[in-house]
Amino acid sequence: MPSIEGKDVKSVVVACEAGMGSSVLLTTQLAKQLKPHGVAVTHSPVNRLTDDTADVVLCHQGLLNRARQAAPNSVVIPFQMFMGDPAFTKVTAAISSGGTLDG
Repeated sequence: MPSIEGKDVKSVVVACEAGMGSSVLLTTQLAKQLKPHGVAVTHSPVNRLTDDTADVVLCHQGLLNRARQAAPNSVVIPFQMFMGDPAFTKVTAAISSGGTLDG
């Protein structure tokens, strides 16, 4: 599995089933938190990910295998809940304060 230092993250994609709804809200929230660190946050349906999509891909646990296959060079981090999941805290903390992201 790939890993990346938080300070090296420049792009995050929130991958979802269809690219609508909860993922858009999550993308907006993360973009506000990570913009001061120069990180671009976008969203994409999981079937449109590519091997150079982003440094970090966040996806629901149910999409994990598909995301890892579609974006093998990205750190893919799964989450369970669209709001308040510890995975989001882990990503924002690594980017803002330093740390390694594995996935």
